[in-house]
Amino acid sequence: MATEPTYSISELAREFSITPRTIRHYEDQGLLAPQRAGQVRVYSKRDRTRLKLTLRGRRLGLSLAEIREMIELYDNAPDETTQLYKFLQALSRRRAQLEQQSEDIRAILGEVTAFENQCRELLEKRGRRAQAKPARRRTGERSAA
Repeated sequence: MATEPTYSISELAREFSITPRTIRHYEDQGLLAPQRAGQVRVYSKRDRTRLKLTLRGRRLGLSLAEIREMIELYDNAPDETTQLYKFLQALSRRRAQLEQQSEDIRAILGEVTAFENQCRELLEKRGRRAQAKPARRRTGERSAA
């Protein structure tokens, strides 16, 4: 008779490239519920799946409350229909936020370009060559925004 695999906090932290502190935080938020063997946390396959879903939700920008709601729906619903509808709603809200941020960034970049051009024109009028050149990102470099 095969037993279900279990995981330690350090195994899960290593597998998902996160810290044990992050895992404990998700426990505190009610997203994970490991068993205890004395002082040691023992995570089940279910906990591992919940952690994976939590990390995926965080990468998508969902709040822990949204993630918890979807996981609870998954645990309690007879089928995945309700969970899928909730997930679509959350994704739609996230898409709208990202599209707004993208629009805001484009507008700000337009203003930056306009101010750069104004500064260059003023310097050239004063007979000085514009020193500042537009910053270029190196390949593989990520923006801070």
